[in-house]
Amino acid sequence: MKKILLVIAVTLTCSDFFGGSSKCFAQLSPAITHWVMNDGTNGFAGISTNVQLVQYSTNNVYVNCSDIASWIPVGYDWPNNPWFPQDMGFTFKITLNPQQNTGQLVAPWFGHIGVWMNGVSIYNPMDAKTYLDSGVWYQNAVYFEHLETETMDSCLGHPNGLHEYHLHVHPKCLWNETDNTVHSPLLGYAFDGFPIYGSYTYANTNGTGPITRMTSSYRLRNITDRTTLPDGTILQPQYYGPSLATYPLGAYIQDYEYAPGLGTLDSLNGRFCITPEYPSGTYAYFVTLDNSFNPTYPYVLGPKYYGTVQPGNTGPNSGFNTVSESTTVYNSVNDGWQFEVGRLLIYPNPVADELHFKLSSSENYLTGSIYNSFGEIIKTGIVYSGIDYRFDVSTLPSGIYFFKVFSSSKSSTNSFVISK
Repeated sequence: MKKILLVIAVTLTCSDFFGGSSKCFAQLSPAITHWVMNDGTNGFAGISTNVQLVQYSTNNVYVNCSDIASWIPVGYDWPNNPWFPQDMGFTFKITLNPQQNTGQLVAPWFGHIGVWMNGVSIYNPMDAKTYLDSGVWYQNAVYFEHLETETMDSCLGHPNGLHEYHLHVHPKCLWNETDNTVHSPLLGYAFDGFPIYGSYTYANTNGTGPITRMTSSYRLRNITDRTTLPDGTILQPQYYGPSLATYPLGAYIQDYEYAPGLGTLDSLNGRFCITPEYPSGTYAYFVTLDNSFNPTYPYVLGPKYYGTVQPGNTGPNSGFNTVSESTTVYNSVNDGWQFEVGRLLIYPNPVADELHFKLSSSENYLTGSIYNSFGEIIKTGIVYSGIDYRFDVSTLPSGIYFFKVFSSSKSSTNSFVISK
């Protein structure tokens, strides 16, 4: 007799193992299941890293996180930066039913505008300062805080004066930015509830075509001075920006303009499309990079949110939502193979038709290979941490098989049985 499990907050998802065939089935939303959970270890300053707790209701998921990434070395000291991060103890509330905002779109303002899958804050492109405090020419954090003063670490994050660790651009250490052979992983959620992906996705919005890099539709303006705004507004002299000889184009947000059709993404840095986690389609933001993997404006989200933003996550003193409804605690990995670089959950075992597995590792992604009993490789490729994979084994003969996951220095091999 088969048990039928009825779950709330479900979505139809199909994550293929290395591009293999799959069968779709209903399961919990990736906004519940894909967070990078703390594996019991502490990181910078002895603080528990990544996400500590995920709770969900019919309509919302609550993510408790320290805002400390596992990639931060324990005793790290940020260059040219007087501040250090602290445990923020955030509880972010993400809607499981995001809706397009059909009214006046909301601009992601200062502070956190979304959250990466490891619980680290996403910030907008600005550093909260304007030229001569005029409120007109906003400084680009990538230029002033990264290129000019070099305050960011190698993963492109840094703490601010409130001790909140954050990134203005893509999370370099959360995914493989150079891998353009597979669909990029789900990297985070904006506070309107829509997902944020790495740069590579299907060429066509219906989920077909080759994997291609998503590109920004913003470009540097063709100007010789800063006396006008991108919308054509002619400024009064007291609102002129600095000369281009002092600060080059790109140093200020108003140096960019939107050019419809220039890139693959819209003015909000997203598009409606099919992804592995959302086979029925969703609006999704994509982090943007150039051919050399450098972040390109607007980096993550565009100047405004696509969807409706719930209160409690944005603005001063935000990120401390109270759970005032009945929720279920999501248990990311209840069982599985424990090894040096993490844990691998695999089921069912024995298996007849479709093998499911999920990696939970502080290294975020590892190489995975399936072998038969003769040592022949059946499949091999990158396995990202936190993603629910499935692999069709219905055409393989019965027998003992081996699943190996490994990094450059560590590995683990375990067996499973295919039984028809």
